Amino acid sequence: MKPSKDISRLIEIMAALRAPVTGCPWDIEQNFQTIAPYTIEEAYEVADAIARGDFDDLRQELGDLLLQVVYHAQMAKEAGEFDFGDVVEAVTTKMIRRHPHVFGDEEARGAGMAKGMWESIKAEEKAEKREARLARGQDPEDHGSGFLDGVPVAFPALTRALKLQEKAARVGFDWKEAAPILDKIEEEIGELREAMASADQAAIQDEFGDVLFALVNFGRHLGIDSEAALSGTNEKFRTRFHHVESALEKSGKRLQEATLEEMEALWQQAKGAK
Repeated sequence: MKPSKDISRLIEIMAALRAPVTGCPWDIEQNFQTIAPYTIEEAYEVADAIARGDFDDLRQELGDLLLQVVYHAQMAKEAGEFDFGDVVEAVTTKMIRRHPHVFGDEEARGAGMAKGMWESIKAEEKAEKREARLARGQDPEDHGSGFLDGVPVAFPALTRALKLQEKAARVGFDWKEAAPILDKIEEEIGELREAMASADQAAIQDEFGDVLFALVNFGRHLGIDSEAALSGTNEKFRTRFHHVESALEKSGKRLQEATLEEMEALWQQAKGAK
């Protein structure tokens, strides 16, 4: 087996890894549920390579993400559901259908993307998906029938909070401006304090979640994506802590040997340096 730029080689490799007798024991015992966390992890690593502007890493991480697609398709093929070719056909069908102003006939291309066309196309796709699920004897509403049930559960919690809020806002369930949300945040913090006083861990977690949800809503009204904002703060924290670590190293100390006061002084120095 030799490397290749042809996608068929990757599909062959995955099939070989999953072969019952001659394959890799670890790969053979995996299923959709055990592989799903790796799929999410690889998507994050792609985003990380993009954020760092590292194209060598991006090439590798995109390959790892593609492997996840091939992995799931191979398991689906073994289950008699679909294969990689079906995945490609599904996405190409979707792209062609959703861009009639690019791939349609001369009249469609000349008209451009008419107002409401995107929603109409998505509605058609949803109807087809519903019919397919009914034909398989499944619940026609894959995420439930509620208005907010279509927001994927697998989203990171901050992102899902934002998507839920955005969708609710479409039907008018929303604050009219940002300022009153600060009062709501203070109210939620008060309830968190009460929960802390009760020492009820379940209540503390519940109220803490309410504070986070309100903060996401406040950020949305300020035009801020909470996931992106927190990612930026995470990186800022890492950079400043690295400054503390480097400064201690230069003075002949390890992190474990420094006092909190020493680290705090260096932290403030890092903040001043920006």
